[in-house]
Amino acid sequence: MIPQTISVDIPHQLGREGARARIDSKIGRLADKIPGGATVEHRWEGDSLHFTVAAMGQQVVSRLDVQDTQVHAEIALPGMLALFAGKIREMLAKEGPRLLA
Repeated sequence: MIPQTISVDIPHQLGREGARARIDSKIGRLADKIPGGATVEHRWEGDSLHFTVAAMGQQVVSRLDVQDTQVHAEIALPGMLALFAGKIREMLAKEGPRLLA
C-alpha cells in the first residue's frame, strides 16, 4: 500500500509565538492519547515542528508549520492508515483548533 500525505490548515488567533508555545507545551502529551504504547520524537527547525509517532508497528511522520494565523499540518500516513486519510483529515480539521485553544 502506498503512503498518503494529508494536509490541514488549522486557524488560530494566538500569533506565531503563542501558537508555537501552545504546541510545544502539548506535544509531549501526544503519546498518552494513542493506544498501543506510542512513542513521539520531535524537533523544531525554526517555526516548523517535525515529529514522528510510532505505535502498533506503524510510523506516522508529520510536520507543523506555525504561521501568524494558522498552523499548516502535513501528515504522511503509511500503509493501512492511508485508507483512513479522509476520516483523519476531518478529525484534524475539527479537533485541531481545540488543541490551540
